[in-house]
Amino acid sequence: MQLHQSAFIALFAVSTLSFLFSCYQRVQLVAVGAAENRFDNPGARLLGVFTYAFAQKRVLARPYGLNHFLLFWAFMLLLVANGEFLLEGLIPGASLEKVLPATAYKILLLAFDVVSLLALCSVLLAFTRRLFFPPEYLCNDYTKPASGEALLILAMIATLMIAFFLLNAAHIAMGQPDAWRPVSTAVASLLTGLPAPTLATTAQVSWWLHEIVLLLFMNFLPRSKHMHILTAIPNCYFRALDKPNTQPRETFAKWERYGVSSVTQYSWKDLLDSLTCTECGRCQDLCPAHNTGKPLNPRKIVHDIKVNLLKNGSTLKDGKQTQLIGEAGEGMISEEAIWSCTTCGACTSVCPVLIEQMPKIIKLRRHLVQEKAQFPEEMLNLFENMEQRSNPWGLAPSERTKWSSQLGDRSFRPGETEYLFFVGCVGAFDSRNKHVTVALATIMDAAGVSWGLLGKDEQCCGDSVRRLGNEYVFDKMAEKNVALFREKQITKIVTQCPHCFSTLKNDYKQYGLEIEVMHHSQLIAELVTSGRLKIPKQAGREKVIFHDSCYLGRHNDTYKAPRSVLIAATGKAPAEFGRNHENGFCCGAGGGRMWLEEQSGARINLERVKEAMQQQPDTLCVSCPYCMTMMEDGLKDLGLADKCRVKDVAEVVAEALQ
Repeated sequence: MQLHQSAFIALFAVSTLSFLFSCYQRVQLVAVGAAENRFDNPGARLLGVFTYAFAQKRVLARPYGLNHFLLFWAFMLLLVANGEFLLEGLIPGASLEKVLPATAYKILLLAFDVVSLLALCSVLLAFTRRLFFPPEYLCNDYTKPASGEALLILAMIATLMIAFFLLNAAHIAMGQPDAWRPVSTAVASLLTGLPAPTLATTAQVSWWLHEIVLLLFMNFLPRSKHMHILTAIPNCYFRALDKPNTQPRETFAKWERYGVSSVTQYSWKDLLDSLTCTECGRCQDLCPAHNTGKPLNPRKIVHDIKVNLLKNGSTLKDGKQTQLIGEAGEGMISEEAIWSCTTCGACTSVCPVLIEQMPKIIKLRRHLVQEKAQFPEEMLNLFENMEQRSNPWGLAPSERTKWSSQLGDRSFRPGETEYLFFVGCVGAFDSRNKHVTVALATIMDAAGVSWGLLGKDEQCCGDSVRRLGNEYVFDKMAEKNVALFREKQITKIVTQCPHCFSTLKNDYKQYGLEIEVMHHSQLIAELVTSGRLKIPKQAGREKVIFHDSCYLGRHNDTYKAPRSVLIAATGKAPAEFGRNHENGFCCGAGGGRMWLEEQSGARINLERVKEAMQQQPDTLCVSCPYCMTMMEDGLKDLGLADKCRVKDVAEVVAEALQ
């Protein structure tokens, strides 16, 4: 056995053992998380792997994603080439040439050569981007060391490509003709004329450089943020099969723990998420809290979970718990950051490796509310009012029916009424949003829809208390509502509030309620399409701009219905915000933030209103009572209320009918 072969075998053995041990340590850390079933429906999970990991659907959603896509597939193909390199080091003369047909092997050599050039070009572009024109979301104080880490990884990849070309070029220059390696042949032309010993040395140094960097790269991965190269595919497999637009139920019993205060209380999937995060910054780029100067950064939330996990690994494996909530810096999550989240879902919708950031924040809220009773003072009145009167203001149940006093008896009658009109708290109590409620009632009457009300028996759906972490109160409210719906034999519900819509449609499934729930924009669109609702053709003189509700759009994929309704009512498509559809920007009221003041940074609703006014609209159209309140308040605060009106889609349609 030659000396260099012996040296390589020893180096390979040590490197492989070190790599496996590092992976084992990370698996042990993930295992300290709580149990969670993510093994159901393997067919759908495999489809997700192909869609998000291999086809890189979310990566390609942005133009620069193509560069990452090329790097990913270059990496996948060059795994074969690198495997051949390692095999040759262990067994001199070993080659795929001996097991593949000659033509197939030559095609493979061509692919290795061309793909290596593409990889090198992609790396150079990535270098240039990071050093000279990095996007804002890649520049963040806590990730400055990680940026150096990213450059190191890119340097390693570039070195592998360069060593690959030099090795092949040296062999070609020494007289090994190879028409199937055009790039290496071009490099070989630069080496022509060098003495044979120099070429031999170049080949040998390039081979060792390639192997050493490859083994270093392999061992660096599990100890860096680039572990996502190893975990992204399994993380996509174990993703949430449904949109994370609801939260898991809790069991209320003696000695139970509620929410999360230590990383061990997160599930193993949550911990796998933290190790999978690439820190690409896409989540923070869309986060309304982060974009308005709040202390919340969804990327940092996941980063801090990982840091806490890594710092306290030995302690956690011994069964001890460490604090995750606090102000002590990296590895800790501040309470202000926890309460800043609007649960808009932007972070979860854009993450390339399907990390679930927002649900992790809700779990932290549950701990603060249910175990520590530690939350902003404003929430105390909200929780008390919800518990005692089932509405945010603590108003008497009889107040719910005042908006309909001139409509006569509109009680829901089991077996006779088709739709329950679930008005919602804001639609029933808020003076401005009562106009939307009346508009929708007018539209349904015009279309001959059979609908009825629960009146004073209607109770809040519980959306805000659940998103604020008060699962106990939500649980009681949901159980009462489900029992009432069953008693009334309700099978179809229409609501004007996306928060009611999402909660009744998604959250209540956990209580065994499977009924048809429609947002009013969906119902109106269906009535127009079927011909039951005739809207006179409008000239559409006003300029209308449409704002997407997070809980209608991003959480429930309903973008077309409200726009089609506006087209039918105004005769033309509404103008769009710069950030719209999946990339829409929150109004700031979701996640219970409707009932809380913003204590830091700029107001989210003002940012959204400023964005709207860039297009000088006459009407800012919404499809949510929370958005209505936030947009009107924003226009008033900016002194623009006389220049632009805020209307719900139902109001636009009702006006067109008149």
